[in-house]
Amino acid sequence: MSDKLEIKNLTVYINSKVIVDNVDIDINESKTVALIGESGSGKSIIASSILKLLPSKSNFKISGNIIFNNNNLLELTEKELLFLRGNKISIIFQEPMSALNPLHTVYNQISEIIMIHNPIDKPKLKKKVYELLHKVELDKYNNLEKIANSYPHELSGGQRQRVMIAIAIANNPKILIADEPTTALDLTIQFQILTLLNKLKDDYNMSMLLITHDLNIVKKFSDYIYVIKNGKILESNTSKEIFNNPKNSYTKLLLSKYTIQKYYNFENKKEILSIKKLSVKFPIKKGFFKKIVNNFIAVENITFSIFEKECLGIIGESGSGKSTLAAAILKIIKSEGEIKFLGKDLEKLNNNDLKKLRADIQIVFQDPFNSLNPRMSIFSIISEGLDIHTNFSKNIKEKMVFDILETVGMPKDSIYRYPHEFSGGQRQRIAVARALILKPKLLLLDEPTSALDRQVQFELINLLNTLQDKYNLTYIFISHDLEVIQKICNRVLVMKKGSIIENINTNQLFQSPKQAYTKELVKLIK
Repeated sequence: MSDKLEIKNLTVYINSKVIVDNVDIDINESKTVALIGESGSGKSIIASSILKLLPSKSNFKISGNIIFNNNNLLELTEKELLFLRGNKISIIFQEPMSALNPLHTVYNQISEIIMIHNPIDKPKLKKKVYELLHKVELDKYNNLEKIANSYPHELSGGQRQRVMIAIAIANNPKILIADEPTTALDLTIQFQILTLLNKLKDDYNMSMLLITHDLNIVKKFSDYIYVIKNGKILESNTSKEIFNNPKNSYTKLLLSKYTIQKYYNFENKKEILSIKKLSVKFPIKKGFFKKIVNNFIAVENITFSIFEKECLGIIGESGSGKSTLAAAILKIIKSEGEIKFLGKDLEKLNNNDLKKLRADIQIVFQDPFNSLNPRMSIFSIISEGLDIHTNFSKNIKEKMVFDILETVGMPKDSIYRYPHEFSGGQRQRIAVARALILKPKLLLLDEPTSALDRQVQFELINLLNTLQDKYNLTYIFISHDLEVIQKICNRVLVMKKGSIIENINTNQLFQSPKQAYTKELVKLIK
């Protein structure tokens, strides 16, 4: 009996509209097959179709064949599918915090999937769970008992993803579907997770369907690639052939480097922001009365400046202090040290003066879907800053919103629609429009491209470069994606454990980094 998975003539409709069009994919035994394409191309729909995980109450309709173990999975009963899910075929989702149950410990969630398919007595179950935790290398973070008794919110993103992997491999599946398994993780953790998955694939003799928009991941870990756009497979071939000799114009576009970095001259430039000896501490509280017993130092003794129309990149692993630094600059959290913006010491400003100054410092967040209020129209979202900082009439505000939407490449009819009606890239353009409506001097961009596919990432970077020239903007660009940093930033701060370990010109970063940690980061994308 073959463990090969064959998808033949798969077509998926929603309300009679074709969203996956006559797709053929073969996943051979012990191979890693990558499915790449932009957001909305149908990648996750195909993954969900394999185990019939599409919402049953929606208007989805599926036709075609998905053959595994001589059975057409689309014709199986729900009971037969329950036997396959998490047993013969497992799936790892993009966001482990959403996929894991927040009310159950790690131990309970792993043991549940084992007991559903292969019930065993308690001593054997405990041994099995701990073996799985060891297998996914969680013991390198803490003792296994502590990890097993933890809840998802008590773990880091990388640790949660390892728990998801432990659940997925608990019953020795033959097929592992990894749907964007590293999107929200920093570069070093991404590499660790993919290396782990590749090792487990070999250890368990599994096949893997790797769904991603990250071409570096695909190049390093896949044997065969399918390129999809608008629900259609445009090209398929071995990984080596796709990267060395792409045939389709869209594949060539995905593989192009989008070299758009600009030269920056620091001479005679006005200093926009000056940071001196900045530190951020969080109190550690214990006991019934929550007594402060120590402090966790998130950012320690940081000093740097940024100049007019510069784009300063900040990179580092999860927990290195990047977002904490941004929050301190915005005065969202308390800090020690000096923060001067446009020559004004923020610590010495009263609340009214600080409120006025905040119009000149705006932020674009990582996840536009969560940062945009789903109950507010696009007009209300973008004009909210005008409501706070101006007394303009509705007609004037409406014209300003129309103008800024046009500037960021959004149609004018977007103005009275809602966030859920737009793609990820469009929502991020709306988030940029919201930040720019007040014409700020400094824009903080906190992982603004991490949830976007490669093509949309570079479209957004092109937009940011255009806007920088038009409005004389200064950017602080926080990211773990060095390729994105390379395309937009003039200078880079490398952070580790709350400190800046390197302050370096972007070209030097990729040609001659000084610190061992920076060298390792650069090595990972080459």
